[in-house]
Amino acid sequence: MSYQTYTYQQEFGLECGQKLPQLELGYHTYGTLNKDRDNVVWVCHAFTANSDVLDWWKGLVGSGYYFNPEEHFIVCANMLGSAYGSSGPLSINTATDKQYYLSFPQVTVRDMVKSQQLLAAHLNIKNIHTLIGGSLGGQQAMEWAIIEPEFIKNVILIAANAKHSPWGIAFNESQRLAIAADQSFHENIPNGGAKGLKAARAMALLSYRGYKTYGIKQHEDSNEVVDNYKASSYQNYQGEKLVARFNAYSYWYLSKAMDSHNVGRGRVSIEDALSKITARTLVIGIKSDLLFPIEEQQYLFQHIPQSAYAEFDSYYGHDAFLIETEALTNIITSFFKTDVKGKIIQLQQTA
Repeated sequence: MSYQTYTYQQEFGLECGQKLPQLELGYHTYGTLNKDRDNVVWVCHAFTANSDVLDWWKGLVGSGYYFNPEEHFIVCANMLGSAYGSSGPLSINTATDKQYYLSFPQVTVRDMVKSQQLLAAHLNIKNIHTLIGGSLGGQQAMEWAIIEPEFIKNVILIAANAKHSPWGIAFNESQRLAIAADQSFHENIPNGGAKGLKAARAMALLSYRGYKTYGIKQHEDSNEVVDNYKASSYQNYQGEKLVARFNAYSYWYLSKAMDSHNVGRGRVSIEDALSKITARTLVIGIKSDLLFPIEEQQYLFQHIPQSAYAEFDSYYGHDAFLIETEALTNIITSFFKTDVKGKIIQLQQTA
């Protein structure tokens, strides 16, 4: 199905205490809700992705793949604050008839989940068979499984954590410093902060990939190169590629939303919050992940009651959850055949 927009006409309260006069969420659906309404697969996308999950998660989601529209009703919503049509910093503030820019209120992962709960009600979804997300998407899926445990039957958390680490926050703050150093970011114009965003993306890539990835993909064939390195060109290319499809303001707000992730906030403890998850849970870690190391996924496995844990290796690092779809398919297939409580799923062939 093509891109659609859901508009919630009432005030939408945020965790920070501020309110949006109304809420808009862009989303895609694929397939059909079956008679028993038990075939919903809800995908929570990662940082700079969008709701067109068939485009960016080929090999796992789509016709002929594990989660396919022939069997499943697949839903993916652009997260609150994103650059793809949901309410965000470039939206019009109806109180001023001008775009928000840096006056947009701070949003959190819980706000993102709250907005998607409204969309689920709008779509007349009574329960979710499988809720899946990686990275920031996994943080959202985790919060949803805690907030509304009876609504989620199975949850798959990939390269995610119970709270964002000081290491991850430091990476994000460094990127925000680059954006803020671009004076155009403070001018409140649609392409404001573009040069800073390019630099921020280049920084982020170092955490998404790793030493081995660059060593293999950006290796120089000659010993005589003294400038214009492949690695340099790659950083510039990837920065420009993001600038062409995203904006610095959404990047700024979404990075802060990621930093906000802590399932223990306002609750008894992190461990107690994770214990509230009643869904069958699959936690997947990537051995080479620099940004979300496997210790964080192992912690989730230890504290989520009905959980299974799997890990795989890949020289793509954190980004492997978007690329190594064959490994993910093998793990997920095993998960749905397994009595999950306290199980470790062995992946026979590493990526």
